[in-house]
Amino acid sequence: MSTATASPFRYQGWSLFSLLAALVLLMTGLILVLNPDLAEGVRSAIRATARSSFALFLLAFTASAFAVLVPAPLSRSLVRERRFIGLAFAFSHLVHAVLIYSYGQLNPEFWPGRTILGNVPGTVGYVFILLLALTSFKTTTRLIGFKAWKRLHVTGMWVLAAIFAYSNFKRIPMSAWYVMPFGLICAATAIRLVGKLAQANKRLHTPQRAA
Repeated sequence: MSTATASPFRYQGWSLFSLLAALVLLMTGLILVLNPDLAEGVRSAIRATARSSFALFLLAFTASAFAVLVPAPLSRSLVRERRFIGLAFAFSHLVHAVLIYSYGQLNPEFWPGRTILGNVPGTVGYVFILLLALTSFKTTTRLIGFKAWKRLHVTGMWVLAAIFAYSNFKRIPMSAWYVMPFGLICAATAIRLVGKLAQANKRLHTPQRAA
């Protein structure tokens, strides 16, 4: 392989997904083992997997924009590995969901203390995560058609970005720490929009080849 086309990622494809999934599981396991109180350990793991999911989502959400705005081997590799980063995000959020369910079993007051309205964003988010994950394979892409696939994935990513923004914004009064992830999702949104504008401008000024 030539150095010009070599990927800066040592792990690629399913090996990259396996590495990221293993790191999520290792992080979760260490938090649970090192915390003497199981319920508190699960709560800490819920917060940790929320952050790992958020980080992986940001990478997948901004990959194409960075490839346009900052063309480099790293940004191009992010685009190539975006599918597997997205699947790792889905896996991280699956672990997050299992932990939430487990915490509900350990703390009987958890679910009764939540409202149906309060559960709507999370439910919608998980529906889209499931749909995006299931349609991240060539077989399902061919089954629904490329146009439908594109529409679903673009819509799904924007819906998830909105849910992340809302989830962090509503928690700012509880802790000023949530200003940082809220600012990050706003910055990621701006980067994606600027990337789309730059891509559209590039197409507009690219001379069309004669038939």
